[in-house]
Formats: sequence, C-alpha cells, structure tokens
Amino acid sequence: MLKKSPHPSTRDADLQRYLHETLGVTAKISGWEGDRKTPYYLRDAFDLLELTLLDQRILLAVERRKKAPPAASVREQMNVLGRIADIPVAYVTGALASYERKRLIGQKVPFIVPGNQLYLPGLGIDLREYFRQQPHDPEAGFNPSTQAMLITALLRTPWDPVWRPGEAAAKLGYTPMTVSRAVKELTAAGIGELHRDGRVRSLYFGDRPDDIWERAKPLLRSPVKRTEWANPASVFDPSRAPIAGLSALAQHTLLAEPQWPVRAVRSRQWLSARRADLETLPEPTPGAYQWQIWAYDPNLGIPRKAVDPLSLTLSLQGESDERIQLALDELKEQFPW
Repeated sequence: MLKKSPHPSTRDADLQRYLHETLGVTAKISGWEGDRKTPYYLRDAFDLLELTLLDQRILLAVERRKKAPPAASVREQMNVLGRIADIPVAYVTGALASYERKRLIGQKVPFIVPGNQLYLPGLGIDLREYFRQQPHDPEAGFNPSTQAMLITALLRTPWDPVWRPGEAAAKLGYTPMTVSRAVKELTAAGIGELHRDGRVRSLYFGDRPDDIWERAKPLLRSPVKRTEWANPASVFDPSRAPIAGLSALAQHTLLAEPQWPVRAVRSRQWLSARRADLETLPEPTPGAYQWQIWAYDPNLGIPRKAVDPLSLTLSLQGESDERIQLALDELKEQFPW
C-alpha cells in the first residue's frame, strides 16, 4: 500500500487558500469519516477529505499516483466513491493536460486543479483561470503543422529532451506564427514545457520519445486528406514523391506489395500538378498510381524515399485488415527509440 502524504496540512492549506482566493468564501476541509469503508485500491489511489463549501458537503479525492489514469477510469472511480459516500465527489490533482480537462468536463466529472481550474457543476462553478482562451480545440487533434513538427522532434537520433521548434519549422517552411501556435498546442496538451533563452524558445520533453508518442496519439490524425488515381506523367514525376501507404509498409515488413503503387504528395504539390493538366482517373487502370494528398509535407522537409514510420502508422491506423494491423505492429519495432 502507498504511504500517506507526509504533509497533508500544507496541501489542505493550499487548497483552502485557492478556494478562498477564487470564490471569496471560506472553505472547511477535514478528514472524511468514511475512509475505513472504502476499498483498499481507492485508499491507495487517493487521500480522501471532506470539503464544506457554500453549505455543501463534498468528498475530495486527492490524487496520490505519479501518473494519473485516463479520464474514463477517473470517472468510474469517482462514481464508486460517490455511491459509498452518498455526497458529491470532486477529483483533485496537481496538473491536467488540456485534453484531459476537456474529457472530464464532457463526462461531468467535478475536479479541482489548485491554481488553475475549478469545475464543480453541482454548484454551478466552472472557473478556468489560466485556460479561458483556447486557440485550438485539442479534441479535434493537433493542427497538421503541429503534428509534423512533433513527429520531426520524435524522429531525432540520438534522442535529446531539449528541442528547438524554430529549427524544425525552418526545414518544413513554417512561419514564426505557425511555430508559436504549435508551441501553444504542445504545451497546452502537456507534451512539453516551454523554456526561453533570450529570443530562442525550446521545448523540454520530460519523458522518453515512446512515452510521448503514446500520450500524443489521441491528438494525432492521419495526414492523408484524400486519395486520387492517376497515371505517371511528365507534369508530375513519381520519383519526386515518397513511397507511402501499403507500398511503404511492404518495404518495412513482410506485407506483400499492393497491386497499385502508392505515393504521397503535399496538397499544394497536387494542386500545381492538376493545374499543369495532370488527369485523374475514376478508377485504377494498368500502370496507374494511387496518390495520397497529405495535410503536411510527407518528406518532413528532407527528401525521403519513403514516408516516415510515425506518419505511416497514423495513415493506416484505421485499416481493419488484420494483415495490415500485424504489419503495423512489426513496423513499431523499427521506430527510432
């Protein structure tokens, strides 16, 4: 069993101070009498306290684990505690990524992040001190430029937890405004911490690249906007476009080559080819290629024979064919970390 926090009075005082500064009322926090009738797994996970706020009794479940569970698990645990206590329950934690806050709010789970946010819908309270302005909805996923920059960072070898987004942006052709937006999205999602050295901005990744990849995956989307069929033509040389899709997966795994070669191009490249009279086909014919039109540069700023393994994985993650999923598992073993 985990040990109780050695300084509960300091933590409680901080929480009381936050509630007073935020709401202008005095909150009373004390030990909860029902602690002994709570299952051990919940007593190990939380310090259980009773809050009296605006004449309302609320059970506080203060997170003790270093790595909090997903929002769905938190909701289920709060439901169990609510049935035991027969009073409203609020989840208390020191930090939440923006997408985690969004999910808890969507599931009507009351929570408190001292110093940042107070969400108690039963009392009509939803105060977001630091996160009222959201330039981008994390539930919709990162912007394509942010995703491309993060993937560029994760592919670096050897791995360095300090990353300068401006350097990646220069290779990808992104503007300073795009860099600023990417930094805001990544920090809001808890992926990295911003550090400044004069005018140079860096992001510090506190985790290993494989951990960052797994945490970021819910916010990453397939880079493929749509697919088209076309024959190779002088106006668009297939050698200028990296191998993608099942063609790329077949190169890295035991998957058989697809019948139709697959290449990836950026949206503006495809538009230029169409303006130069590249004709598309309603269906594949002998000699045709399948062209994937990507939301960001499939070369990631550097000429490549095939698209990178992370973007490739995202482009195929929705495939239901078991052979493809097995090949993606095999591809994962070839990630650079």
